[in-house]
Amino acid sequence: MEQGSDLIGYRVAKALLGRPLLWAYDIRVEGSDNLPSGPAILAPNHRSFMDSLFLALAMDRPVTFLAKAEYFDKRRTAWMFRSTGQIPLRRGSPSGARQALHAAGDVLLSGGVVGIYPEGTRSRDGLLHKGRLGPARLAVATGAPIVPVGLIGTEQVQTPQQRIPRLGKRIVVHFGQPRWGQQSSGRGLRELTDQVMADIASLCGQVYSGRFAPVPS
Repeated sequence: MEQGSDLIGYRVAKALLGRPLLWAYDIRVEGSDNLPSGPAILAPNHRSFMDSLFLALAMDRPVTFLAKAEYFDKRRTAWMFRSTGQIPLRRGSPSGARQALHAAGDVLLSGGVVGIYPEGTRSRDGLLHKGRLGPARLAVATGAPIVPVGLIGTEQVQTPQQRIPRLGKRIVVHFGQPRWGQQSSGRGLRELTDQVMADIASLCGQVYSGRFAPVPS
């Protein structure tokens, strides 16, 4: 659940980083009218470490991201992730994934916004990879809609292999229409996930490498 100290830390970090980023990049936001006023699950494509920063700048509400736990282990990044109330997600740990989704569910049930990358990690080949079921599970469990997000141009700023970001690039943050989860079955979660991934692909222009579930007749 969102805590007051986390919100303060989030706003301080956004104030400190926001102005330099807005000066350094041409950030354009499209489809913001698709954002609900209540709880929401943001599901963006993922090509750069900078993705979360650009997405946070495009929002006028705090976003709690599920971020890989290694960022919480490193001194140079831990302070930012901890002080802003982000949720650690350790890869390869089923119990860790359940704990992270439970914490994200608390944020949603309190009316907040959660950001989760359906691909699970950054794309290194430019393709949009098969979506994982986490966002769909959250949507079904909490009743919050999934808002697909297409991030365009972030790979020009910083690829996974790059250490220093490039300046002066144009970034587009494109919000799609919300989708709601209704079926908790494995097939229902897969179909919702594939719908969201198709939306993301249309918003960002990446080719989806996953396999879409058959659409029921």
